[in-house]
Amino acid sequence: MKNNLLLITAFLLLPLGLAAMQGKGKLTGADGEIKLMVLDPGHFHAALVQKTMYKQVSPLVHIYAPDGWDLEEHLKRVQSYNTRADNPTHWEQKIYRGPDFLQKMLSEKPGNVVVMAGNNQKKMEYIKAALDAGLNVLADKPMCIDQKGWEVLRTAFESAKKNNVLLYDIMTERNEITTVLQKELAHNYQVFGAFRAGTPDDPAVTKESVHHLFKYVSGKPLQRPVWALDVKQQGEGIVDVSTHLVDLVMWEVFPQQKINYKADIEMLRAKRWPTMVTKEQLTKVTGAADFPDYLKGQLNSDGVLPYFSNGEIIFKLRGIHSKVSVVWNFEAPQGAGDTHFSVMKGSRSNIVIRQGKEQNYRPELYIEPAAEVDATIFGDSVKRALEGLATAYPGLDVAQEGKNWRVVIPDKYRVGHEAHFGQVAEKFLGYLTRGKLPEWEVPNMIAKYYTTTKALEMAQTAAPQKTD
Repeated sequence: MKNNLLLITAFLLLPLGLAAMQGKGKLTGADGEIKLMVLDPGHFHAALVQKTMYKQVSPLVHIYAPDGWDLEEHLKRVQSYNTRADNPTHWEQKIYRGPDFLQKMLSEKPGNVVVMAGNNQKKMEYIKAALDAGLNVLADKPMCIDQKGWEVLRTAFESAKKNNVLLYDIMTERNEITTVLQKELAHNYQVFGAFRAGTPDDPAVTKESVHHLFKYVSGKPLQRPVWALDVKQQGEGIVDVSTHLVDLVMWEVFPQQKINYKADIEMLRAKRWPTMVTKEQLTKVTGAADFPDYLKGQLNSDGVLPYFSNGEIIFKLRGIHSKVSVVWNFEAPQGAGDTHFSVMKGSRSNIVIRQGKEQNYRPELYIEPAAEVDATIFGDSVKRALEGLATAYPGLDVAQEGKNWRVVIPDKYRVGHEAHFGQVAEKFLGYLTRGKLPEWEVPNMIAKYYTTTKALEMAQTAAPQKTD
C-alpha cells in the first residue's frame, strides 16, 4: 500500500517536475534574474559593460580569472564606478583567482551570462566552452582573429542553437548617432537615391577609423596590458577594429537582411602595415620597463616593435564595392582623439561623416548633393527627411553650408563611446528575454568574421608594405 501511494504521488507530481525542467533557464525579464559571470577580463571593455546598472541584472557578479595585473585593473575600474559622485553603481564582486578559472566557472556556473573582453588568443575556445555548458555569452570584438577561429565560431553558433542560449558580440558603433542617421538617410530615396556600385578604386561605401594606443578612458590615461601589443594574442588591426567597420557596412547598406558569406561577399584585396613602437612608448602605454620575451623575437634591428595594427579591406557586398581601413597611431596630437570617416555614395547624394580638425574632432554628418540634382528640390527633400527623423529624434535640424547640408544634432544624442556599451547590453537583455536574436544577426556575424579573417589571410600573403 505504501509503495502504491508513493507511485501515485510521483505520477501526480510528474507534470510539475516536467514543467520545472522545461522552464529551467527560461528568462522572463524579472528584476535581478540575469546573473553575470566575467571571464578573464583583460580589456577595459569588460568593465564598461558594468558602467551602468540594469534592473534585470543582479548586482552580484562572479569573476573568474588568473591572478595578476589584468584582474586588478578590472576591479579598480568597476570600483571607480561604484564610488563615483554622480549616479554611482553598486556592483558586488565575488572573485575566483586561479589558473583553472575556466574549469571552475564551468563547474560552478553561478550565473547565466558570461561577459568576455580580454586576450583574444583563446577567446573562441572560451566562447565555445561556455555555450557547450549552456551559458549565454556577451563577447567583446573580435570574437575570432583568424580563419581557424572563424571555423570554431561557426560550430559555436550551432552549439548555441542546440543548447538554446545566445552568443552576441558588442557592436557599440551601431549606437553612434551620426552612424544611425547616416543609415536612415541612405534609405531615403528622395535624398540619397540608389546606392552606386562603385569600383575597387572608388568604392561606394568607405569607412576609415583612426585610433591611438595612448589615450584616456573614463578620464584617466589608459594603461594597456603588454600582451595587447602582441598580434598573436590581441589580433592584427585588420581583424580587430575592422570588425566594427565591416559590421556597419552590412548593417547600414542591407539593414535587417541576412548576409550569406558564400553568395554575397566577394573579397577583392587586403593589405596590412605596422605601427612602430619603441621601448619608451611601450613603457608609456603599458608601464612595462622592457619588451617581454614573447615580443623580443619580433623586434627589428633597431629594437623597435613592428606592431601590425593597421589594415585595409576592399570587398564587394552584393555587388556594392566597399572599403574599410583602420589605422593605429601611438598618440593623438594635442586636442585631438580617435577619428572616424565614412561616406556612402548614392545617385542623388553622398552621406558623409567627418571627424577631423574642422569638426573639432567631433563626428558631424553631411549631405552632399550630386552635381546634376536640382538644388531647390533637393533642399526641400532634405528638410522633409529631417522632419521625419525628428519624430524619433526630437530636436534634429539641418543647416545649409554652401551647396551641402549639415545635420544639426543636439548634444543629448552624443552620449559617447563608453555609454554605447550599456546600450548594447540593454539590447542583449531584451534578446535574452525573447529567447532569440533577430534572424539576420547570426548569419551576419558569420559573414562579418569571414570577411575580416579572410582579409587577414589575403594580406599576410600579399607583398609587405613599406614602413618608416
